[in-house]
Amino acid sequence: MAVVSLTAACGAGQDPGRGDASAPSPLSASGAPGAPGTSPRTGTAITHIHALAREPQTGKLMLATHEGLFVDEPDGLRRRGPVMDLMGFAADAEGRLYASGHPGVAATDLPQPLGLIRSSDAGRSWSVLSRGGSSDFHALAAGPTKVVGFDGQLRITSDGRTWTTRAIPAPPRWLASAPSSGQLLATTQMGLLTSTDDGSTWRTIPTPKPAVLASWADEQSVVISTTDGHLAISTDRGDTWKVGSQSVGAVDAMWAGRGADGTVEVLFVSSDTVSTTTDLGATTRALLGPDGS
Repeated sequence: MAVVSLTAACGAGQDPGRGDASAPSPLSASGAPGAPGTSPRTGTAITHIHALAREPQTGKLMLATHEGLFVDEPDGLRRRGPVMDLMGFAADAEGRLYASGHPGVAATDLPQPLGLIRSSDAGRSWSVLSRGGSSDFHALAAGPTKVVGFDGQLRITSDGRTWTTRAIPAPPRWLASAPSSGQLLATTQMGLLTSTDDGSTWRTIPTPKPAVLASWADEQSVVISTTDGHLAISTDRGDTWKVGSQSVGAVDAMWAGRGADGTVEVLFVSSDTVSTTTDLGATTRALLGPDGS
């Protein structure tokens, strides 16, 4: 397993409309900090993990962090692409990556904030699509035909450049889009909200406990983390729920996906550790943590 130093992951109650301090932490690995394309190996100090996912093409673990995008390669955790504070991060079903946040101190060719940026080469290079210098999307989701983000207002785009503003009953902490239909989920202080018309209207999905984060594992299955530290799954788009038997603690970032064998894997960050579970936290396996596990 790769070794990484994880410190001070973002709290689950962070206001999605506010930014973190943007100064990157120094790198403990060799290579020039801030230089685009450098690939620090193990030992890099990652101060925040904002989001995580499996790379669509390879299944490798991806971490969107305060210091850029990191990928767990066979020979260790490596940064892929430039140093950036990736506050918002999403991957669509075709493997395109979308992000938002702030450029690194050496990235003078990127706007502050980044607006919406996209990578079509698995994060090795990025292009600014729109709203550079204007938007820092802390909540971001990519669906089959739309990208939706929240920068103090809910915005939606079909081409990455032209945006429509939508109303939402409460600011979202997290956004998720179903892989085929594009049905939206938003975790808010008013509950788990959903929209089937690209954010034009919203309704509340009842959940066993208030949802902090949400992820579509497939077109029918939704996984949430709750305020009391449990994971829960619905296989009927939120009509019924099964709650995990064990608390996994406060979850700061989460991803869910259904494997070829039918099991639902949940990746999550809790207590400065990246873990995986296929039974809603009854058993977990640490993938990355401060002890090098």
